Amino acid sequence: MATTTVTVTGMTCQHCVSSVKEEVGEIAGVTSVNVDLESGRVDIESEAPLEKSAVSEAVQEAGYQLTDA
Repeated sequence: MATTTVTVTGMTCQHCVSSVKEEVGEIAGVTSVNVDLESGRVDIESEAPLEKSAVSEAVQEAGYQLTDA
């Protein structure tokens, strides 16, 4: 198991959280996605380490951006 943590900007409500969870959850190997709306923190559990580009693309597909931090 691997954990990837990213920070997403632009989320303002639970619908935003749902969109990010849905898109990130579709990445191959992802087993769970936890989103903290207030901080923008997204913890992703997966079977193997994820490519940051794959996470970024999924977040962009949901309509949001990763912060560089």
